[in-house]
Amino acid sequence: MKVDILAFGAHPDDVELGCGATLAKEIHLGKKVGIIDLTQGELGTRGSAEIRAQEAAAAAAILGVSARENLGFRDGFFVNDEAHQLEIIKMIRKYKPEVVLCNAIDDRHIDHGKGSKLVSDACFLAGLRRIETAINGVEQEAWRPKLVYHYIQWKNIEPDFVVDVTGFIDQKMQAVLAYATQFYDLNSKEPATPITSKNFLDSIVYRAQDLGRLINTEHAEGFTVERYVAVNRLDDLM
Repeated sequence: MKVDILAFGAHPDDVELGCGATLAKEIHLGKKVGIIDLTQGELGTRGSAEIRAQEAAAAAAILGVSARENLGFRDGFFVNDEAHQLEIIKMIRKYKPEVVLCNAIDDRHIDHGKGSKLVSDACFLAGLRRIETAINGVEQEAWRPKLVYHYIQWKNIEPDFVVDVTGFIDQKMQAVLAYATQFYDLNSKEPATPITSKNFLDSIVYRAQDLGRLINTEHAEGFTVERYVAVNRLDDLM
């Protein structure tokens, strides 16, 4: 299956938190989207790998993505080496995305920055035909995404560009709240974490509102780039 956009996250829920509204909008516009989770989030304070897998499936259904896979890397301990790069290369060659979205380049959780660099490096390597990969014994062809963008997570990184997601923030929040074990719940008996506060949940919306305000829309999501973003004409920009 070829997708237009392939979004990677170090943990289940990273994608929803970072770019869920953008994906919802792109799917509404007819794009095919896939999600690849690098780990099962098994080191998380709340929930379990099995529960988070169920939550991830529910969130994917809410967004309407065409495919979701989990690579099963070790939460907290995966590294940017050949073995891990090859697994991501296989996913890139399998789904042949034009655009890849991945973790924030720098963030509170160490896996986010690691995942960001790992996916970015693999996107380049996936285009080298002398790197041979296969899935189920079938050799894959080289494929390099045209664009690689990084969404924003815990830290308030200044975006290089923003996407107007007006009308899609509610769908994003429904997908986020599909991870019932992870976020604000007054009745939960589990230990508190930085992301279980009401403040954090509210911050997802007010960040989108603030970025929207800056571009004269209701809501927006921000992204950073490693290379120039090119336009054909000045009026390609809002």
